[in-house]
Amino acid sequence: MAQFNLDQLVTYKRVIQRGSFTSAAAALGISQPAVSLQIRQLELALHVRLVERTGRGVRPTAAGLALLDHCESIESAVNAAMQAIAQHQHDISGTVTMGTGATACIHLLPTLLCQLQKAHPRLSIGVRTGNTQDIVRAVEENSIDMGLVTLPANGRSLSVTPVMKEEFIAIAQADSIGGSPTFTPTTLADKPWIAFETGSNTRQLIDGWFHADGKATTPTMALGSIEAIKRMVSAGLGYSIVPSMSVMTPADKVGLDVYPLEPTLHRELGIVMRQDKVINRSMAKVLERIHTLTDSSITPL
Repeated sequence: MAQFNLDQLVTYKRVIQRGSFTSAAAALGISQPAVSLQIRQLELALHVRLVERTGRGVRPTAAGLALLDHCESIESAVNAAMQAIAQHQHDISGTVTMGTGATACIHLLPTLLCQLQKAHPRLSIGVRTGNTQDIVRAVEENSIDMGLVTLPANGRSLSVTPVMKEEFIAIAQADSIGGSPTFTPTTLADKPWIAFETGSNTRQLIDGWFHADGKATTPTMALGSIEAIKRMVSAGLGYSIVPSMSVMTPADKVGLDVYPLEPTLHRELGIVMRQDKVINRSMAKVLERIHTLTDSSITPL
Protein backbone atom coordinates (compact mmCIF):
# COMPACT_ATOMS: atom_id res chain seq x y z
CA MET A 1 0.00 0.00 0.00
CA ALA A 2 1.25 3.48 -0.86
CA GLN A 3 2.55 5.35 2.18
CA PHE A 4 1.30 8.94 2.32
CA ASN A 5 -0.43 11.07 4.92
CA LEU A 6 -3.30 13.52 5.23
CA ASP A 7 -0.99 16.53 5.48
CA GLN A 8 0.39 15.70 2.05
CA LEU A 9 -3.11 15.46 0.60
CA VAL A 10 -4.12 18.78 2.15
CA THR A 11 -0.98 20.41 0.74
CA TYR A 12 -1.60 18.93 -2.70
CA LYS A 13 -5.20 20.15 -2.71
CA ARG A 14 -4.10 23.65 -1.67
CA VAL A 15 -1.45 23.77 -4.43
CA ILE A 16 -4.08 22.96 -7.06
CA GLN A 17 -6.58 25.44 -5.58
CA ARG A 18 -4.00 28.23 -5.45
CA GLY A 19 -2.24 27.40 -8.70
CA SER A 20 1.25 27.81 -7.23
CA PHE A 21 3.55 26.37 -4.58
CA THR A 22 4.30 29.82 -3.16
CA SER A 23 0.64 30.79 -2.73
CA ALA A 24 -0.16 27.41 -1.19
CA ALA A 25 2.72 27.84 1.27
CA ALA A 26 1.36 31.24 2.33
CA ALA A 27 -2.14 29.80 2.86
CA LEU A 28 -0.78 26.87 4.88
CA GLY A 29 1.67 28.95 6.92
CA ILE A 30 4.70 26.88 5.90
CA SER A 31 7.68 27.45 3.64
CA GLN A 32 7.64 26.94 -0.12
CA PRO A 33 10.37 24.25 0.09
CA ALA A 34 8.23 22.38 2.63
CA VAL A 35 5.32 22.41 0.17
CA SER A 36 7.56 21.18 -2.65
CA LEU A 37 8.89 18.39 -0.42
CA GLN A 38 5.41 17.19 0.54
CA ILE A 39 4.29 17.10 -3.10
CA ARG A 40 7.45 15.21 -4.09
CA GLN A 41 6.94 12.69 -1.28
CA LEU A 42 3.33 12.18 -2.35
CA GLU A 43 4.39 11.61 -5.96
CA LEU A 44 7.05 9.12 -4.85
CA ALA A 45 4.53 7.26 -2.71
CA LEU A 46 2.07 7.02 -5.61
CA HIS A 47 4.75 6.47 -8.31
CA VAL A 48 3.22 9.10 -10.60
CA ARG A 49 3.52 12.80 -11.46
CA LEU A 50 0.67 14.81 -9.95
CA VAL A 51 1.46 18.39 -11.03
CA GLU A 52 3.11 20.05 -13.98
CA ARG A 53 4.43 23.58 -14.29
CA THR A 54 2.95 26.08 -16.74
CA GLY A 55 3.77 29.64 -17.62
CA ARG A 56 1.28 30.84 -15.00
CA GLY A 57 1.97 28.38 -12.20
CA VAL A 58 1.09 24.70 -11.82
CA ARG A 59 -1.81 22.49 -12.83
CA PRO A 60 -2.75 18.88 -12.14
CA THR A 61 -1.80 16.06 -14.47
CA ALA A 62 -4.41 13.50 -15.45
CA ALA A 63 -3.33 11.42 -12.45
CA GLY A 64 -3.47 14.54 -10.30
CA LEU A 65 -7.05 15.21 -11.35
CA ALA A 66 -7.98 11.63 -10.45
CA LEU A 67 -6.47 12.10 -6.98
CA LEU A 68 -8.23 15.45 -6.56
CA ASP A 69 -11.59 13.75 -7.14
CA HIS A 70 -10.92 11.57 -4.09
CA CYS A 71 -9.52 14.28 -1.79
CA GLU A 72 -12.99 15.56 -0.84
CA SER A 73 -14.29 12.09 0.02
CA ILE A 74 -11.15 11.30 2.02
CA GLU A 75 -11.52 14.58 3.93
CA SER A 76 -15.21 13.90 4.57
CA ALA A 77 -14.44 10.39 5.83
CA VAL A 78 -11.82 11.73 8.23
CA ASN A 79 -14.23 14.42 9.47
CA ALA A 80 -16.93 11.80 9.97
CA ALA A 81 -14.51 9.66 11.99
CA MET A 82 -13.57 12.65 14.13
CA GLN A 83 -17.25 13.42 14.69
CA ALA A 84 -17.89 9.84 15.81
CA ILE A 85 -15.00 10.05 18.27
CA ALA A 86 -16.14 13.47 19.49
CA GLN A 87 -19.43 11.96 20.62
CA HIS A 88 -17.48 10.14 23.33
CA GLN A 89 -15.84 13.26 24.72
CA HIS A 90 -17.35 14.72 27.85
CA ASP A 91 -15.72 18.15 27.79
CA ILE A 92 -15.29 20.98 25.31
CA SER A 93 -11.68 21.00 24.15
CA GLY A 94 -9.49 21.29 21.09
CA THR A 95 -9.12 24.19 18.67
CA VAL A 96 -11.72 26.07 16.64
CA THR A 97 -10.47 28.56 14.06
CA MET A 98 -12.70 31.36 12.85
CA GLY A 99 -12.28 34.34 10.56
CA THR A 100 -13.91 37.74 10.76
CA GLY A 101 -13.53 41.38 9.84
CA ALA A 102 -11.34 43.78 11.81
CA THR A 103 -14.30 45.63 13.35
CA ALA A 104 -15.93 42.50 14.77
CA CYS A 105 -12.52 41.22 15.88
CA ILE A 106 -11.87 44.35 17.93
CA HIS A 107 -15.35 45.18 19.23
CA LEU A 108 -17.31 41.91 19.30
CA LEU A 109 -15.02 38.93 19.74
CA PRO A 110 -13.10 39.85 22.94
CA THR A 111 -16.21 39.48 25.12
CA LEU A 112 -17.25 36.29 23.34
CA LEU A 113 -13.79 34.73 23.63
CA CYS A 114 -13.49 35.63 27.32
CA GLN A 115 -16.86 34.02 28.05
CA LEU A 116 -15.89 30.85 26.20
CA GLN A 117 -12.48 30.68 27.88
CA LYS A 118 -13.99 30.95 31.35
CA ALA A 119 -16.68 28.37 30.59
CA HIS A 120 -14.37 25.94 28.74
CA PRO A 121 -10.70 26.34 29.76
CA ARG A 122 -9.57 23.52 27.45
CA LEU A 123 -11.10 25.14 24.36
CA SER A 124 -8.72 27.14 22.17
CA ILE A 125 -10.05 29.56 19.56
CA GLY A 126 -7.87 30.89 16.76
CA VAL A 127 -8.87 34.07 14.91
CA ARG A 128 -7.96 35.33 11.45
CA THR A 129 -9.03 38.69 10.03
CA GLY A 130 -9.83 39.75 6.49
CA ASN A 131 -12.64 41.02 4.31
CA THR A 132 -15.61 38.82 3.42
CA GLN A 133 -13.95 37.49 0.26
CA ASP A 134 -10.79 36.52 2.16
CA ILE A 135 -12.73 34.71 4.86
CA VAL A 136 -15.02 32.92 2.41
CA ARG A 137 -12.01 31.65 0.49
CA ALA A 138 -10.39 30.37 3.69
CA VAL A 139 -13.64 28.58 4.62
CA GLU A 140 -13.85 27.00 1.16
CA GLU A 141 -10.24 25.81 1.44
CA ASN A 142 -11.01 24.40 4.90
CA SER A 143 -8.14 26.36 6.44
CA ILE A 144 -10.58 27.82 8.98
CA ASP A 145 -13.69 26.27 10.52
CA MET A 146 -16.11 29.18 10.17
CA GLY A 147 -16.38 32.86 9.34
CA LEU A 148 -18.35 35.73 10.84
CA VAL A 149 -18.65 38.14 7.92
CA THR A 150 -20.60 41.01 6.43
CA LEU A 151 -23.19 39.60 4.03
CA PRO A 152 -23.72 38.90 1.20
CA ALA A 153 -21.31 35.98 0.98
CA ASN A 154 -21.18 33.61 -1.96
CA GLY A 155 -19.04 30.57 -2.60
CA ARG A 156 -18.89 26.93 -3.54
CA SER A 157 -20.96 24.66 -1.31
CA LEU A 158 -21.27 27.22 1.49
CA SER A 159 -23.79 27.32 4.31
CA VAL A 160 -24.66 30.96 5.10
CA THR A 161 -26.66 31.80 8.25
CA PRO A 162 -27.55 35.43 9.10
CA VAL A 163 -27.10 36.01 12.83
CA MET A 164 -27.40 39.74 13.51
CA LYS A 165 -28.30 43.09 12.01
CA GLU A 166 -26.29 46.23 12.74
CA GLU A 167 -26.89 49.90 12.02
CA PHE A 168 -24.31 52.27 10.54
CA ILE A 169 -23.77 55.74 11.99
CA ALA A 170 -21.85 58.84 10.92
CA ILE A 171 -18.89 60.08 12.97
CA ALA A 172 -17.29 63.51 13.17
CA GLN A 173 -14.67 65.19 15.33
CA ALA A 174 -16.05 65.90 18.80
CA ASP A 175 -17.68 69.34 19.21
CA SER A 176 -17.05 70.24 15.57
CA ILE A 177 -20.76 70.40 14.65
CA GLY A 178 -23.45 72.27 16.55
CA GLY A 179 -26.90 70.88 17.25
CA SER A 180 -28.04 67.37 16.42
CA PRO A 181 -28.05 67.09 12.63
CA THR A 182 -29.06 64.02 10.67
CA PHE A 183 -26.57 63.10 8.00
CA THR A 184 -27.87 62.34 4.51
CA PRO A 185 -26.00 61.48 1.30
CA THR A 186 -26.41 65.11 0.25
CA THR A 187 -24.95 66.58 3.45
CA LEU A 188 -22.01 64.16 3.44
CA ALA A 189 -21.17 63.97 -0.27
CA ASP A 190 -19.15 67.19 -0.38
CA LYS A 191 -17.35 66.78 2.95
CA PRO A 192 -13.80 65.36 3.28
CA TRP A 193 -14.47 61.65 3.33
CA ILE A 194 -12.52 58.89 5.09
CA ALA A 195 -13.64 55.52 3.74
CA PHE A 196 -13.07 51.82 4.26
CA GLU A 197 -10.67 50.20 1.82
CA THR A 198 -11.97 49.31 -1.63
CA GLY A 199 -13.23 45.74 -2.06
CA SER A 200 -14.81 45.20 1.34
CA ASN A 201 -18.54 44.49 1.65
CA THR A 202 -18.78 47.34 4.17
CA ARG A 203 -17.37 49.80 1.64
CA GLN A 204 -19.78 48.54 -1.03
CA LEU A 205 -22.78 48.98 1.29
CA ILE A 206 -21.78 52.55 2.14
CA ASP A 207 -21.07 53.44 -1.49
CA GLY A 208 -24.47 52.01 -2.38
CA TRP A 209 -26.11 54.27 0.22
CA PHE A 210 -24.67 57.31 -1.56
CA HIS A 211 -25.41 56.00 -5.06
CA ALA A 212 -29.07 55.33 -4.20
CA ASP A 213 -29.44 59.09 -3.74
CA GLY A 214 -27.49 59.88 -6.91
CA LYS A 215 -24.39 60.91 -4.99
CA ALA A 216 -20.80 59.79 -5.31
CA THR A 217 -17.82 60.37 -3.03
CA THR A 218 -14.10 60.66 -3.63
CA PRO A 219 -12.41 59.62 -0.39
CA THR A 220 -9.44 61.60 0.84
CA MET A 221 -8.34 58.38 2.59
CA ALA A 222 -9.26 54.70 2.23
CA LEU A 223 -8.16 52.65 5.24
CA GLY A 224 -8.42 49.01 6.21
CA SER A 225 -8.50 49.61 9.97
CA ILE A 226 -11.62 50.84 11.76
CA GLU A 227 -9.47 52.28 14.54
CA ALA A 228 -7.33 54.17 12.02
CA ILE A 229 -10.49 55.66 10.51
CA LYS A 230 -11.70 56.78 13.94
CA ARG A 231 -8.35 58.34 14.78
CA MET A 232 -8.30 60.31 11.53
CA VAL A 233 -11.84 61.56 12.14
CA SER A 234 -11.10 62.50 15.76
CA ALA A 235 -8.11 64.51 14.49
CA GLY A 236 -10.51 66.59 12.36
CA LEU A 237 -9.33 65.23 9.00
CA GLY A 238 -12.77 64.27 7.74
CA TYR A 239 -16.02 62.38 8.29
CA SER A 240 -16.89 58.72 8.02
CA ILE A 241 -19.65 56.13 8.31
CA VAL A 242 -18.88 53.18 10.57
CA PRO A 243 -20.68 50.17 12.09
CA SER A 244 -22.32 51.07 15.39
CA MET A 245 -20.45 48.33 17.29
CA SER A 246 -17.27 50.36 16.82
CA VAL A 247 -18.61 53.21 19.01
CA MET A 248 -20.64 51.33 21.63
CA THR A 249 -18.71 52.46 24.72
CA PRO A 250 -17.44 55.86 25.95
CA ALA A 251 -13.88 54.64 25.37
CA ASP A 252 -14.77 53.81 21.74
CA LYS A 253 -16.09 57.34 21.21
CA VAL A 254 -13.18 59.39 22.58
CA GLY A 255 -12.74 62.45 20.37
CA LEU A 256 -15.84 61.64 18.32
CA ASP A 257 -19.47 62.63 18.00
CA VAL A 258 -21.91 60.17 16.44
CA TYR A 259 -24.97 60.96 14.32
CA PRO A 260 -27.80 58.94 12.74
CA LEU A 261 -28.10 58.47 8.99
CA GLU A 262 -31.13 59.33 6.90
CA PRO A 263 -32.12 57.05 5.32
CA THR A 264 -30.89 54.45 7.78
CA LEU A 265 -28.27 51.96 6.66
CA HIS A 266 -27.73 48.47 8.07
CA ARG A 267 -25.55 45.46 7.45
CA GLU A 268 -26.15 41.81 8.18
CA LEU A 269 -23.49 39.69 9.80
CA GLY A 270 -23.64 35.99 9.13
CA ILE A 271 -21.86 32.73 9.79
CA VAL A 272 -20.34 31.00 6.76
CA MET A 273 -19.26 27.37 6.83
CA ARG A 274 -18.74 24.57 4.37
CA GLN A 275 -21.90 22.55 3.86
CA ASP A 276 -19.95 19.34 4.44
CA LYS A 277 -18.31 20.61 7.64
CA VAL A 278 -18.70 18.19 10.50
CA ILE A 279 -19.71 20.24 13.55
CA ASN A 280 -18.07 18.83 16.66
CA ARG A 281 -18.97 19.75 20.24
CA SER A 282 -16.45 22.59 20.41
CA MET A 283 -17.65 24.20 17.19
CA ALA A 284 -21.25 23.84 18.31
CA LYS A 285 -20.45 25.69 21.52
CA VAL A 286 -18.81 28.58 19.62
CA LEU A 287 -21.78 28.81 17.25
CA GLU A 288 -24.18 28.78 20.18
CA ARG A 289 -22.34 31.67 21.81
CA ILE A 290 -22.32 33.72 18.59
CA HIS A 291 -26.07 33.27 18.19
CA THR A 292 -26.67 34.64 21.70
CA LEU A 293 -24.80 37.92 21.12
CA THR A 294 -27.05 40.89 21.84
CA ASP A 295 -26.58 44.63 22.25
CA SER A 296 -28.71 47.74 22.02
CA SER A 297 -26.86 48.71 18.84
CA ILE A 298 -26.86 45.22 17.34
CA THR A 299 -30.26 43.68 16.73
CA PRO A 300 -30.29 39.85 16.37
CA LEU A 301 -32.29 38.62 13.39
